[in-house]
Amino acid sequence: MLLEPEDPDQGRLVLSVARSANDNAWRERLSAAQTRAALAIAQQLGIPDVLARVMAARGVTPDQAEAFLDPSLKGLMPDPSSLVDMDAAVSRVADAVQTGKQIAIFGDYDVDGATSSAVLARYLQALGLSPAVHIPDRIIEGYGPNGPAIEALRQGGAELLITLDCGSTSFEAFETARKLALDVVVIDHHQVGETLPDVQALVNPNRQDDLSGQGHLAAVGVTFLFLVGLNRELRSRGAFEGRAQPDLMALLDLVALGTVCDVVPLQGLNRAYVSRGLAVMHQRRNFGLTALSDAARVSGKPVPYHLGFLLGPRINAGGRIGDAALGARLLMTQDPQEARMLAERLDQLNSERQAMEAVMLEQAGAEAAMAIKDRDPAVLLTGSEDWHPGIVGLIASRLKENHRRPAFAVAFDPMGKGTGSGRSIAGVDLGKAVRQAVDLGLLEKGGGHAMAAGLTVMRDKLDALERYFNETLKDDVEAATAHRDLKIDAALTATGATLDLMDQLEKAGPYGAGQPEPVFAFPAHRISFADVVGKGHVRATIAAGDGSALKAICFKAEDKPVGKMLLEGRGRTLHVAGSLSIDTWQGTPKVQLRILDIADPQKQGQMHRPFGH
Repeated sequence: MLLEPEDPDQGRLVLSVARSANDNAWRERLSAAQTRAALAIAQQLGIPDVLARVMAARGVTPDQAEAFLDPSLKGLMPDPSSLVDMDAAVSRVADAVQTGKQIAIFGDYDVDGATSSAVLARYLQALGLSPAVHIPDRIIEGYGPNGPAIEALRQGGAELLITLDCGSTSFEAFETARKLALDVVVIDHHQVGETLPDVQALVNPNRQDDLSGQGHLAAVGVTFLFLVGLNRELRSRGAFEGRAQPDLMALLDLVALGTVCDVVPLQGLNRAYVSRGLAVMHQRRNFGLTALSDAARVSGKPVPYHLGFLLGPRINAGGRIGDAALGARLLMTQDPQEARMLAERLDQLNSERQAMEAVMLEQAGAEAAMAIKDRDPAVLLTGSEDWHPGIVGLIASRLKENHRRPAFAVAFDPMGKGTGSGRSIAGVDLGKAVRQAVDLGLLEKGGGHAMAAGLTVMRDKLDALERYFNETLKDDVEAATAHRDLKIDAALTATGATLDLMDQLEKAGPYGAGQPEPVFAFPAHRISFADVVGKGHVRATIAAGDGSALKAICFKAEDKPVGKMLLEGRGRTLHVAGSLSIDTWQGTPKVQLRILDIADPQKQGQMHRPFGH
């Protein structure tokens, strides 16, 4: 593997690739200090160099390396009481459990909300309770608790309301609850201001007076932490004398699903949640998850990709274009037949969602291209009266990926009122900008976090909103997009891409947000086969100089530069970069390369030092 001299700001060029098929510069992911740490880790633990490089590139130091390879839930979990209001929440819910009061759960309509609701409901059911669960309709009710829903839950007998993945800013709704003498406990993780609603307890590691350091947790992670505290409190009260305690570890498959799908960093406790949760999921103990995995044709051991791209979208499909409660019902059911029925329905809704998304994306893409040509805005704002408000977040995400800048998609009603969703790029805080736009009167309402935000805007304010975003975020966007790099962890050949290597790499996983999947460069490999398969995918075989071959796939690439170079490069020698996975098709596990980029060696500069030196 060969590199250009080190640039302290950008990292060294790999294989001298300054401009690839995807217009990337290939750069070593490791800094000079991390390269030294990788050498120390390999020598200290006696592990392969490639594994040590992957660990060091993700911030692991030699003194952390041994523990990193075996993430312990017990070792990484904080005392639940370290979160502000946790003890008050635990005490209030423990009282309700012991006195048999009716508990109602109000969850958000996304995967994090559905899994949070299912985790809490299954725990309470194990205690012999029958909590009422309400998931709001995305279109009719919108995000978060609302007065009519609270009134309905109170009329149904609810004496305690627990909101999950929402509620930190629900002032009006909780005023309704107070008037109805309905106690409220909030468990959330969204960013909030200094003023909080008046409730019995509000547990949120991102509230400004919380110093627990757990702000990276998804709501389902906070919910599980709450259950650890509740379980401890009930045990101290003697509630489990003569009966078995609920099996908290059995709920970790749901915690893993919500954590991955909410795209929180897979570091620290989150990494332990997902690592242990994937093992529980592999046991197929949850009827709903098992049925959904079968409907999504998930094969082999589950990995974060399956959760984020196959299971999560199907659960979300209910909230986007169908019944928002379907996902939570699926994850809570103890009936295998009901699980199959719900999974099939969600799979069908997901197919319908994909068809709607394709039409909307074509329209949004054309509008975005025109805006870039005319005025090149820092933030893309697209909208239509023909769009489904449940899918705008997906469109925003696609626009962000395609144009490398923050993007919003807005669905307008006939009165000109738009419901929009935005997605950002690293280094650009979209949630902060949206909250400021609300204060300036440009938005009816809005909020979110750095990477994603939601808003309500009138059509006649759209131009002013674009000007505001451009003035506020232009410098941040330019800085974030100044360099287009593909980070490379190490060099491999087809010979070295083995099942044994995959076992080694799994020890440094799971991979996802904040814990990127390793990317490897395959220098000077011949494209011995390339063809189009499925819906625009390109499958290929790359061969090393010793004749060893590796099967590869490049998704949705037929009409993109990397796909065209593959198809036109049959028989040529090219540099290839990508991530490795295990393909279990026809029951035999084989290593497969997911191609991310390609470069022509003849079009690159003079090559210099070996990789990692």
